Amino acid sequence: MRYAYAITAALLAGGTTATMLMQQPLSAQVAQNAPGNIAAAAPRAGAPMSFADLTAKLAPAVVNISTTQKVQVQQNNPFAGTPFGDFFGQFGGGDNNGQPVTREATSLGSGFIVSPDGYVVTNNHVISGAPDGTVAAKPVIGAITVTLPDRKEYKATLVGRDVASDLALLKIEARNLPFVEFGDSTRTRVGDWVIAIGNPFGLGGTVTAGIVSALHRNIGLGGAYDRYIQTDASINQGNSGGPMFDLNGNVIGINTAIFSPTGGNVGIGFAIPAEEAKPVIDALKKGGRISRGYLGVGIQPMTDEIATALNLPKNRGEIVARVEPGQAAARSGIQQGDVIVRVNNQDVTPDNTLSYIVANLPVGSRVPVELIRNGKRMNVTAVVGQRPPEEQLAQGNDFGDDGDDNSQGAAGGGSAATSAQLGLGLTTLTPDIANQLGVRGDVHGVVITTVDQSSDAAAKGLRRGDLILSINQTPVNNPQAAAAVVTQAKRSGRQTVLLLVQRGNSPARYIGIELKGS
Repeated sequence: MRYAYAITAALLAGGTTATMLMQQPLSAQVAQNAPGNIAAAAPRAGAPMSFADLTAKLAPAVVNISTTQKVQVQQNNPFAGTPFGDFFGQFGGGDNNGQPVTREATSLGSGFIVSPDGYVVTNNHVISGAPDGTVAAKPVIGAITVTLPDRKEYKATLVGRDVASDLALLKIEARNLPFVEFGDSTRTRVGDWVIAIGNPFGLGGTVTAGIVSALHRNIGLGGAYDRYIQTDASINQGNSGGPMFDLNGNVIGINTAIFSPTGGNVGIGFAIPAEEAKPVIDALKKGGRISRGYLGVGIQPMTDEIATALNLPKNRGEIVARVEPGQAAARSGIQQGDVIVRVNNQDVTPDNTLSYIVANLPVGSRVPVELIRNGKRMNVTAVVGQRPPEEQLAQGNDFGDDGDDNSQGAAGGGSAATSAQLGLGLTTLTPDIANQLGVRGDVHGVVITTVDQSSDAAAKGLRRGDLILSINQTPVNNPQAAAAVVTQAKRSGRQTVLLLVQRGNSPARYIGIELKGS
């Protein structure tokens, strides 16, 4: 999937079944990257003359992975439900009245063997990814084929996969295979040489070299594992799931994503650190469930606008947009609008996010949480819960955008002060309006009726029909209340106000809006 100037995860492939056989002891065989085996091949410290000897030792353990899978593709028939639906459906991808249809798709990726009896590590999106161009896809994993560098092909079984970390473990029926082992990525430093081996664009075994550009890189994907090794070694679509080696032949990362305007390499690639990957792979191999901590909050980073509106430092802490009833945060007294700045004696920062800290805490542990509420610091204690499956979490995390809506509409009772300062016309949310907008009856706030397209509110994506639940963490039930809060903020010298905005029944989200004329 490609996003302009965004993170592009290189979708690869895989999936069938095979029977696991009992293995005989292989005590005489050592890893391809065992110290005694790699010492003679490792280049001298500093700028290496060549990576050839190192590559010759490591490449036999790197494999290509291909998959065949069933995906549900959303139809894009604009005439669905009309008398012309059947006719135009023939040219729009089917005659199913706009309903998803199941098609077969294939994809390619990389992986590496981690044991002589055929365990193979790759990315989860390699064996469950959807092809480019699908609007909605629910893949059903089919055949997985693992191809070794000598072109021998094996059908693979899926031992286990973990969506949160984007890791998967496969098994092929073979013995005495070349394999590599994980190293200690905590010793990796910015500037260290690395090499990546994989299957870019399905070309087959390809080696690229570069350096570690950054560590603990947060690339905006959120979640428990948004912490990557960044490299300038060329990584492209098809490299996903392949290993990143240091000059001692250790696997210090699993190549997973790229930052690209076109989907091709621009010298910014990302790998899952071995320190995070190895525990997950070990758990999958044992058939265990990956256990992660969970507070039960929807969070947002402290952007410049939000920090300014709250008169707090930026890049410190994260704001709670919602609290899940009955979960750890709710039981500890954490509230919507709180800014969590410290958990378990660790500062919450862009490089050390709340999700990362909490996910790596033991389930059931009692941890101190420091937060800021209405400008005052507070401390609570939370009992860490069990993180639900990622698929379940994804259902409630979308602040969806159904497309641009630049219509102005008629002004409906909006306050002149609010319109002048925010660039918004507002009206009270009545039961009739709530019914028209399809929102629950227990929601209270004001409805945006007009948007000044030259305002910061328009630039931030606010549109007619959005609900404002609070301004500067003060609930607003009518335009007059909204105007009073905005006027007070202006008199206090504030240049930004904090809106809690809800679109339809999607979760509410905080947005910092600059006041006009500030």
